[in-house]
Amino acid sequence: MTKIATFFILLFSFATLCHSFPLSTSSRWIIDDETGQRVKLVCGNWAAHLQTMLPEGLDQQPVSHIARHISLMGFNCVRLTWATYMFTRHSNLTVAQSFINNGLNDAMSGLGQNNPQLLGLTVVEAQKAVIEELGRHGVMSVLDNQVGEPMWCCGSDDGNGFWGDKYFEPKEWLKGLDIVARTYKDIPLVIGISLRNELRGPLQNQSVWYEYVQKGAKTIHRANPNLLLIISGLDYDLDFTFLKEKPLNLNMRNKIVFETHRYSFTEGQSNWYLTQPLNKVCDTIKEEIMNKSGFLIKGKNAAPLFVSEFGIDQRGTNQADNLFLGCFLSFLAELDLDWAVWALQGNYYTREGQQGMEEMYGMFNSTWKTLRNPEYHAKLQLIQQTLQDPKSKQPMYHLLFHPQSGKCLHAADNNVVYASDCIGASRWSYDGDDTPIRLTGTSLCLTTSREGLPVALSTDCSEQSTWKFASNYQLSNHDENGSELCLDFDTYYSSSKVLVRKCIGLDEKSIDNPQNQWFKFVSANV
Repeated sequence: MTKIATFFILLFSFATLCHSFPLSTSSRWIIDDETGQRVKLVCGNWAAHLQTMLPEGLDQQPVSHIARHISLMGFNCVRLTWATYMFTRHSNLTVAQSFINNGLNDAMSGLGQNNPQLLGLTVVEAQKAVIEELGRHGVMSVLDNQVGEPMWCCGSDDGNGFWGDKYFEPKEWLKGLDIVARTYKDIPLVIGISLRNELRGPLQNQSVWYEYVQKGAKTIHRANPNLLLIISGLDYDLDFTFLKEKPLNLNMRNKIVFETHRYSFTEGQSNWYLTQPLNKVCDTIKEEIMNKSGFLIKGKNAAPLFVSEFGIDQRGTNQADNLFLGCFLSFLAELDLDWAVWALQGNYYTREGQQGMEEMYGMFNSTWKTLRNPEYHAKLQLIQQTLQDPKSKQPMYHLLFHPQSGKCLHAADNNVVYASDCIGASRWSYDGDDTPIRLTGTSLCLTTSREGLPVALSTDCSEQSTWKFASNYQLSNHDENGSELCLDFDTYYSSSKVLVRKCIGLDEKSIDNPQNQWFKFVSANV
């Protein structure tokens, strides 16, 4: 493990010890109910809703190793998926019988080698054992009701999309929520239940949504009033616009969290990243998210918004995914949202008829021993930190974040500016267009001379130290010849130097990729 990983396990172990349970909400924040301090959810999705009804990967590594590595990766939370029928129809099925029923002889042999203690347990008991092991490593659990019938999710016609579908009978769904809430009543690190994943399909109806969201929330709250109640919108967890006209009428406001999802392919938008100006695409995507769900964190009825799924193909071969990531990381950092990356699992026991299928969005590789893509993991470093806390007494400051690389700007003792890990990054102040970017606590400003040369710090905060936003993502100033240049960090080379170069991608017709020049002021007070 890297030094960063070691730092994270110490950090999150300390954080777990420093807040108590249960958790509640205060305006847009999830908080420690006792102290009021923020508890940011930094989660990985761990699939356990498929045919075996067992969290994936337990044929590859002991559960204690997986739980430890999840913590080492900097996650303080797992969004563990589950199927209703596991609790309502299959609660007496053993793990061994489940694997036999699915013809998974090789996987069962792996379970026998790595987690033999699970084979004789029921699938419900095995899930609880995994959750308890996560808790021993300081990792909280959010239990996500992914489907009714154990199977891969999600399609508009898979029978799991909306109340009244083939595998989504309301009474049985409520029974499942009740059982799960009661099962984990005495396990404090089970902090919340997601009522249902990605509501969708032809039966979608707003009045039915209000009816059953209220019934589901009340069912969970009666069974276990400590739990956060995590609520999805319509259209695959995207749309809450109807709440602008008719708020959700629940007398448990300090337990309600809303969730949303976003991928490059959401709403068929993958091609946008490849065929349209990237600045414009990112602006449009952010505006759409704020209109459909982001508005929930604002106003007198503000509530937390949990981005409970996002992710990319970690092989790096999907260009739309690669371009989406920089845009979405800037959004998550700017709002300091709670989130859960899809996914932890490196492969599946069986998925859609294929045994051992790899999950290319998975943080683990197929052996569950190492990371699939350490560079991708490093890009999550800033958003894994708690940046804002409503209880903090520290004044607000800014970090300068480069979303494409996941790095932040640092000032060296010799006044050189470089990009590196966001832990311990320099703090900056900026008062808007045509003002200097100042290194907090000093008389130094970010300055430059001409194209292709590194930026540096100077006590001369006049013309060449004044900056403006050339776009919502690009900071520019003018060199000694009056040419407009943008702050630029070229991730293609190994150098950490930050330069200024000719601004690109500003033309509304240009499809040049300007992400080397994307920098974001991220507000923090922690």
